[in-house]
Amino acid sequence: MSEQSPSERAEKLRELINDYRYNYHVLNKSIMSEAAADSLKHELTQIEEEHPELITPDSPTQRVAGAPLPGFKQIRHSSRMLSLNDVFNEQELEAWAVRVAKLAPPNWIPEYFMDIKMDGLAAALVYKDGVLTQAVTRGDGFVGEDVTANIRTIESVPLRLRDPHTASNHEGEIADVSKFLKGRTEIRGEVIMYKEQFARLNQERAKQGLPLFANPRNLAAGTIRQLDPRLVAERPLQFHAYDLIRDNPAEVPTNDFAYKALRELGIIANPVAKLARTTKEIIEFANEWEEKRKDLPFNTDGLVVKVNDRHIFAVLGVVGKAPRAAVAYKYPAEQSTTRVKDIFVSIGRTGAATPVAMLEPVVVAGSTVQMATLHNESEVQRKDIRIGDTVIVQKAGDIIPEVVEPLVKLRDGSEKPFIMPTHCPECGTKLVKAKAGEAVWRCPNEQCPSRTWKRIQHFASKPALDIEGLGEKNVIALLNANLVKDPADLYTITKEDVLKLERFADISAGKLVEAIAAKRHPELPRFIYGLGIRHVGVQTAIDLAGHFHSLDNLAKTTIEDLSEVEGIGEVVAEAIVEWFEEPLNKLLIQKFKEVGVRPKEAEEIRGPLSGKSFVVTGSLESMSREAAGERIRSLGGTFQSSVGKSTDFLVVGANTGASKLTKADKFGIKQINEQEFLGML
Repeated sequence: MSEQSPSERAEKLRELINDYRYNYHVLNKSIMSEAAADSLKHELTQIEEEHPELITPDSPTQRVAGAPLPGFKQIRHSSRMLSLNDVFNEQELEAWAVRVAKLAPPNWIPEYFMDIKMDGLAAALVYKDGVLTQAVTRGDGFVGEDVTANIRTIESVPLRLRDPHTASNHEGEIADVSKFLKGRTEIRGEVIMYKEQFARLNQERAKQGLPLFANPRNLAAGTIRQLDPRLVAERPLQFHAYDLIRDNPAEVPTNDFAYKALRELGIIANPVAKLARTTKEIIEFANEWEEKRKDLPFNTDGLVVKVNDRHIFAVLGVVGKAPRAAVAYKYPAEQSTTRVKDIFVSIGRTGAATPVAMLEPVVVAGSTVQMATLHNESEVQRKDIRIGDTVIVQKAGDIIPEVVEPLVKLRDGSEKPFIMPTHCPECGTKLVKAKAGEAVWRCPNEQCPSRTWKRIQHFASKPALDIEGLGEKNVIALLNANLVKDPADLYTITKEDVLKLERFADISAGKLVEAIAAKRHPELPRFIYGLGIRHVGVQTAIDLAGHFHSLDNLAKTTIEDLSEVEGIGEVVAEAIVEWFEEPLNKLLIQKFKEVGVRPKEAEEIRGPLSGKSFVVTGSLESMSREAAGERIRSLGGTFQSSVGKSTDFLVVGANTGASKLTKADKFGIKQINEQEFLGML
């Protein structure tokens, strides 16, 4: 594969980033996620740092945003609205702090001001003698759009600044802010929409059959750019300030002072903002809010860190588009960009042959990703993903990383299409499709090495028998030593067997054998799930256990019997019957009995949620989706992964998608918020 020169790569990156910025800022639409765009911009910045001669005046790294939209009067800012350079880890933050210390006056004692970075639309509010006279969007940093009429509709924006000396609720945080009520006072901040209000808007639109909004940031930006203030007034926007500007800079000595003054004047300034003396304290603050940010009313992707002293801040100056004395500390993105080095096929426990992209390592959602699923051959063709492509990769929570799309504008002609192999790469068996029209190729060999170790690992996994110490590496070690060939063999290994393996010492070997022995009488739902039957997930296993009560009853069931189980369709019923009719699986069940494995007979769980089915969409603040499922099941209810006619309640959390809301509306399913759900629990 031929390599692009730094010059060619930089030019292609500029073209794509400029295209993204034009669509996002000028046309108010997004062609990729902000996280993916940040990743491309970071790559371009690194190229330009290594090759300064490649920096051009029109590079996206040298400007703030696109031109103002037509339809509004253009206003020049009193001083440029700057952007911030990004840092993505502790090392980059430390390097920034070292540069600041070198350039600062020798008597400067480091003190930093930290705040949560808000995901909204930047705007400047101008007050004259305490009265709001003008509001201007960021625009290109020099010139913005006059959106005064729209900003006036936001309830959290005071039309007259609060005089703390005459206010009935004066708290006296600052002795005198009366000077800010005279002359020109400019307040800069973000126009945002709270997550809860965004979710409610989308719920209403779903009920009306209208398209759902993509995210709070885009909606806030689009709303402020509406020409009709009446429409703006209908949408619950907020304004959170982050800067206070006066003609005499000495009147605002520190950023900490600015926030206290803003609150005194009746402007929202994030109350969690605080001071730090060291980069260690900054990282501690960042880590704290990475965990707690779901509790914030608005979305965030990181922190803003500034030198607290405003005089030092000004002395340090500006380089290009950004001040030296401030950075944005970005949390690990759920999307990023990287290159596809190769594509190989992975064989799963059911025989599914899944194309997997081998990637140049990239950090996504806090972990280094080197591989991502491409799902199946049809999906690779539909997305046109090629070996050598630059791609967007995403990962949310514990979900397996996946390739979202290739960035075709960055291709240089050396990329190669992926060709699906005809035979299993593990055992050489010819791949087949079980049914006409099925998208997935499968290895039909039950003894395929890849299928074997993944079946055993699945059996030992947390949702199944939860055998501590039986992760991927230990399972492979047991297989390579010929100690096990299937899950039932786990119960035959001894401490002496395990001690022969390099990975184990006396204590660890004993613990593993004890952990396996402790699961000789597992709960029936866990055992059924652990068998790895196609289409049988955790909830289906619970339903089967509750209906048939024992493994023997389930093993001799028919499709007709299974049709009586709530939520079991024809495809799932066929898969269950086929599994128990397979001779090798019959031998496995018999082998389990011979080694003393007896799943407990199941009793139907009855509780206040019995007979009720729930689906959760979006993210809940009080618990994970998995924890919500456990609570529902423990009270007798059914937890479903998708909305259907049998669903009784759709629990709507933050950042909801469109499909489940639309289906719920179609089937007339009751939608409840998190508080209502907690009340039912």
